[in-house]
Amino acid sequence: MTRRPIILGFSAVALSLIFKRLYNPDEEKQAVEPVKQPKQSLSPNQESSASLSATEISTTKAAIWSILQQGRGYVVLMRHALAPGIGDPPDFRLSDCSTQRNLSDEGRKQAIRTGKAFKSRNIQVSRVLSSQWCRCLDTAKLINLGAVEPFPPLNSFFLNHTTEFKQTAQVRQLILNHRNTAGVIVMITHEVNIRAIASDIYPESGESVVLRANKKNQIEVVGQIRAI
Repeated sequence: MTRRPIILGFSAVALSLIFKRLYNPDEEKQAVEPVKQPKQSLSPNQESSASLSATEISTTKAAIWSILQQGRGYVVLMRHALAPGIGDPPDFRLSDCSTQRNLSDEGRKQAIRTGKAFKSRNIQVSRVLSSQWCRCLDTAKLINLGAVEPFPPLNSFFLNHTTEFKQTAQVRQLILNHRNTAGVIVMITHEVNIRAIASDIYPESGESVVLRANKKNQIEVVGQIRAI
């Protein structure tokens, strides 16, 4: 008769401990927190990737400016500043800016900011070459880094790719010739022209690709400068 109360007593204590463990909020929280995973967005690891990219871009940006300050033989191939739209109107004429797609107010401000960024970092620019399109010439003038030289090989071949090979070869040759010279050459051109040389890069308006010829006479992409 005395065993049953003892057994029942032990059973009650065991059940009490089990229920306490299952329903005690503090212990449950303590058990879960060490293995708690970060909240995921609809795209896995999107937040962490964005944070990493921002760090990489910041580091690359600083490195690129440092390279341009100290190095030789670098070429900055820049897409013209913001000019809303695609291509040019059907009545486009190279000699008449009113028939072309031109820089917006923000595009002009963007070009001015870009020039100031070069000057504030004491980047020595030896030449400024530009496509003959008005939005490129205006960008080249507004960055105000030197006398602007119209350079037909930088002209857009968006509507006529028959001259792409010849123009791209001429730009490449200029980069090769500049390999050991001091000062940075800035070239203002179009997206299609930049993609013809740096095929994996699709620059936004006002963005630049930094290029250099290596010892094997190959054109290599050193980095990018985001739109300012």
